Amino acid sequence: MKEICVSLIGNPNTGKTTLFNTLTGSHEHVGNWHGVTVEEKVGYLFYNENKIKLVDLPGIYSLSRLSFEEKVATDYLIKNKDNIVVNICDYNNLQRNLYLTLGLIELGCKVLMVVNQIEKKKFRKINIAKLQKKLGIKILEINAQSKESVEEIKKEICNFSCQEPKINHLKGIDLHEAGKSLPKGLSNLDKNFYAIKLLEDDVDIKNKFNVDKVFNKAEEIASARYNYIDNLMNECADKQIKTYGQSKLDKIFLNKFLAFPIFLLLMATVFYLTFFSLGSFLSDGLSFILEKFVKSPILSLIESNFGSEGFLYNFFDSAIFSGVISVLTFLPQVALLFVFLSILEDSGYLARVAFMFEDILSKVGLSGKSVYTLLMGFGCSTSAILTARNMEDENAKIKTALLTPYMSCSAKFPIYICLGGAFFGVNNVFVILGLYLLGLVIAIIMSLIYEKTILKSKEQSFILEFPPYRAVGLKQICKVFFQNVKLFLARVGTLILAMNVIVWLLGNFSFSFKYIGNVEGETSILQTLGRIFAPIFAPLGFGSWGLVSALIAGLIAKEIIVSSIALFNHVDSSKLLDFQQSLKDPASAVYFANSSSVLAYLVFCLLYFPCLASIGVLYKEIGKKWTFFGVLMQFVVAYFITMMIYNISRAFEIFGFLKVFVFLMIFLIIIFSFVFIIRKIKKKNCCNKCENCMKNCLKKK
Repeated sequence: MKEICVSLIGNPNTGKTTLFNTLTGSHEHVGNWHGVTVEEKVGYLFYNENKIKLVDLPGIYSLSRLSFEEKVATDYLIKNKDNIVVNICDYNNLQRNLYLTLGLIELGCKVLMVVNQIEKKKFRKINIAKLQKKLGIKILEINAQSKESVEEIKKEICNFSCQEPKINHLKGIDLHEAGKSLPKGLSNLDKNFYAIKLLEDDVDIKNKFNVDKVFNKAEEIASARYNYIDNLMNECADKQIKTYGQSKLDKIFLNKFLAFPIFLLLMATVFYLTFFSLGSFLSDGLSFILEKFVKSPILSLIESNFGSEGFLYNFFDSAIFSGVISVLTFLPQVALLFVFLSILEDSGYLARVAFMFEDILSKVGLSGKSVYTLLMGFGCSTSAILTARNMEDENAKIKTALLTPYMSCSAKFPIYICLGGAFFGVNNVFVILGLYLLGLVIAIIMSLIYEKTILKSKEQSFILEFPPYRAVGLKQICKVFFQNVKLFLARVGTLILAMNVIVWLLGNFSFSFKYIGNVEGETSILQTLGRIFAPIFAPLGFGSWGLVSALIAGLIAKEIIVSSIALFNHVDSSKLLDFQQSLKDPASAVYFANSSSVLAYLVFCLLYFPCLASIGVLYKEIGKKWTFFGVLMQFVVAYFITMMIYNISRAFEIFGFLKVFVFLMIFLIIIFSFVFIIRKIKKKNCCNKCENCMKNCLKKK
């Protein structure tokens, strides 16, 4: 069987990953973001006795090697010159996409260009046959989701043949001058490509051939390419009737007064549907099914054979069912959250969100690229941290990775639902929204602190192409839903089950390995450990051993916090009302004395240590030193923010809103007055000529 190696490359948002999924049957994430595919992904398919190895390279705009994605893609293409390169372009954005195509021709790749018609409406009519003749490469017009198109591509790959491409778009550019710096023995194609890169002052290529000369021809070469593309499109296409990605909806969604309120409203709607109305209904239904058809029959069988007081019954009741089922009932809500975020992304809206936050993030040393990583953190911090590697600035990459765990991942919202719902009722939706926003605000503040102290970023480029607004298909929604259901079930069936068993064992055995069960007066291993650390958290309003022990267990996975509390209180957290009632009962092992303590606990769960999987990814991506620093800093921030929120909230409860508000205003006025007086005193010690007295004169003194 013959193996054919194929590289799949294109601009972001051309349907590249969709085509990869359709060809290979895999389920890679599809998105409208620059840098969704941060490394090459490999898939295999078979056609007519041929095995086709398909490599999905990062979405890039050129072979300039300025970003992480461009380096990954260009290095791979250079090392694998024998591969067939399938260059996917968007029919309605072909003029922009052709810039990368010209770079592939310059590299001497065996290019098979496929023009994907994503939108039903064509913004202009293109003569594909004429374009194919002009470029000298094979061009197919396809729909990336169509099976007929897939068959056509497979057939063309297996029967592929091409002539040596001619570089006729750089007329007037003298490649001979740069060619003198290259070693002999290179082929004409390689010599031309490396000469172009030397003229563009590509640092990596200049280092490779030990060239010190500065050519400064990058703008001239780019202009030549763009001029050639303009002439090409004038000859092969009608006049464009609409700008790609332009929409009247942007006058609303990107309005400077409406943009952020609309974003908050959309997120509040997503949270309400996920956590309360639709999500709550589905979770209650799943809880009823699991209770009636899984838990009750098995426990009845155990009780009839072994009784209900022994080790075996307690183990299955508490460790297995109360732990795993309590987490499993949140499956619909986890899946819904991912579905709604996927709809916002695939519709083209989240690309606009990156644009909205670009100005804010640029002031704190980040760029719009960080938005994707931070928003991914709402799903899972572990996978989100990986996307930070596409930052070209190392400090920005480290900052983004360190800030991602501050986002409220999906593993935390069972905590918000179970604990917050017990004390805040319907208003819990505002508490949850506040927690999500608090994580984002803290991340921005920490980024500003890092930017001003130890992690100052360089100026970063941010290229963002607005995709058109699109209706998301039912097929894509179902794919996202079932994919996340599968991942959640795998997590529940392995990690969470194992940890619940361990927590149950620690909570039911003493240090002498004696099974104590519900015997009063006996102290378990976990209870002993919790009491050792409990005094540390007393100033935060939750210094009980059970709550502290749950936090320790939550280092493995945050969902375990809920099931751990259920174990300690000997209740089934899948029965939400019983679980929430136990949190208010002073007779329970774990209870909250007031709503301020609950709020503080929720804030601490939001901000304290990330899970061990996230810590492992941080270690891999940014190294031991920064991982240790980031995790330690996160605990310190969580501690002091939680202490502040607890004390302010408790003051409101005791003294009333008005008195505390007046006190805070007076406190802020006093602080402002001290700062103002100090600045005035410092200014008197400076000269009047210095334009920046406070910085320059004081430095000299």
